Amino acid sequence: MDFARAWVEFADPEDAEQVFRCDLTWLTSRWTCIFGRGCHGIRPGRASDGCCTLGAHWSDEDDQQRVLGHAARLTPETWQFHSKGTGPKGISEPDEDGDLRTRRVDGACIFLNRPGFPGGEGCSLHTLALSEGKEPLETKPDVCWQLPVRRTYDWIDRPDDTRYLQVTIGEYDRRGWGPGGHDLQWWCTGSPDAHVGPDPVYISYRPELVELMGAGGYAVLAELCERRLAAPGEPVAPHPADAPQG
Repeated sequence: MDFARAWVEFADPEDAEQVFRCDLTWLTSRWTCIFGRGCHGIRPGRASDGCCTLGAHWSDEDDQQRVLGHAARLTPETWQFHSKGTGPKGISEPDEDGDLRTRRVDGACIFLNRPGFPGGEGCSLHTLALSEGKEPLETKPDVCWQLPVRRTYDWIDRPDDTRYLQVTIGEYDRRGWGPGGHDLQWWCTGSPDAHVGPDPVYISYRPELVELMGAGGYAVLAELCERRLAAPGEPVAPHPADAPQG
């Protein structure tokens, strides 16, 4: 997890009080989600769960209610655990610390359709979005559609007693999960197995990055990423999980 990274900072063109700090090493890497295509999963013996074993913690009440609204359009044909999710227990449960997350059924998130389900394997909310011509970020919990991009906030004090909000856009590595992240049996962002995408992250994750940064912020980021990749020679501080690009 500790290696040289290329970072860039620029003012948010849509908010004078914000400055974006972006990890170009990560955003120009060739990571891609390989769920169902070689993903090892985060728990031994549960590769088919991907990263859905733990359930998804809600970012806030709005996040939960938004997902509930979309889940209402799922049917028994598209959601394996429809009867459980629409039953008296609902879709949420507290974790060990009392924070609400999606319920786990048979060892994984209630929205995860298991292998062999006639309606298709994988997140039922993700499949719903694609079937309706929507982006999955519209239907899935916040933490699910943001992964493995991590957005954090820090107020920075300047020497002249002014301050600005630093918005960091980077890689959601094992540390992003807290101390428990080191116990995951596998995590995709640091594995060469998942760095096989045809496009760099800033392109393949464009809808998510626009949602996280705004259209103006993303436009600046995309230009900087393009300049990095177009520079002659090997980029400074490439992602170590990336295969050399020929």
